[in-house]
Amino acid sequence: MNCEWVKASLIEYVYDEMADDARHELERHVERCSECGEELQATRRWHQQMAARPSMEPTPNLLAASRMRLQESLEHAEQVAGWQRWVFDPGAWLRQVRYSPALAAAILMAGFAAGIMTTYGITSRRSPGLNSAVSPSEATIAGIRTITQEPGSERVEIRYDRTLTESTEGRLDDPRIQELLLYAARNNSNSGLRLDSIDLLRQKPEDDRVREALMYALRYDQNPGVRLKALDGLRAYVRGDIRVRDAVLEALVNDPNAGVRTEAIRILQEVRADASVRVALEQLATSDQSHYIRSESRRVLNSLPEID
Repeated sequence: MNCEWVKASLIEYVYDEMADDARHELERHVERCSECGEELQATRRWHQQMAARPSMEPTPNLLAASRMRLQESLEHAEQVAGWQRWVFDPGAWLRQVRYSPALAAAILMAGFAAGIMTTYGITSRRSPGLNSAVSPSEATIAGIRTITQEPGSERVEIRYDRTLTESTEGRLDDPRIQELLLYAARNNSNSGLRLDSIDLLRQKPEDDRVREALMYALRYDQNPGVRLKALDGLRAYVRGDIRVRDAVLEALVNDPNAGVRTEAIRILQEVRADASVRVALEQLATSDQSHYIRSESRRVLNSLPEID
């Protein structure tokens, strides 16, 4: 046993992860070698200092991104077959990992790093350059970064995160662009990006998926500006699509923002003769807490012909 091996093994010794026979040999060497003994004391002091420091918990975003990357690498990694699977004794490995926390952490980090490299290699083979157009359906999208429309045209650039930040460009009717916009409208935590995506999607509401996304935003988005944009995109379909009409009616009755409800009244004027719209307006005209909503509802009702 030489000094180089001892110094390389001190971490395992301090963390109590060394086999008994190797531990005994290391202790005997340290008793005879003053240089290695000083190295051992320094390693113990470092261990004590590290143990005294507060442990940092990973953020939820880091955990989620790491799990997605690991899952993607596991799905694409080639399975080991044949005699290679039995080179090491799995039972011995499991027993050692069970009683060796630091070794387990080292194995986990090594596996995670290998997974990232595997994913990067696969992505590199599929895409010759970082700016290559990759279908979002083939990628695990971690989030939308920016949405930019070229002034005076329908060309849109969307930057989104996978393992690395990538971008794609295309027209509004490009399926790749629409898919990313739909993702941003439903899943992005940045209200400004949701607003930008809805603003672009409302230019193409004839697509059923786009219309569904607009109705979803109108019902569930927490930002009133996003809901107003969604209303504007649905305006042209309130007469011919009963689903759109119902969504606008829900906004009229339940939305907490007075501006959204006022816009819903204006849009529903086109179908004010509809029985469900009439009933909602009559209820609002008599019992709504907002004076303006009551007066607007009465105004729309007064424009209707009398029912014999």
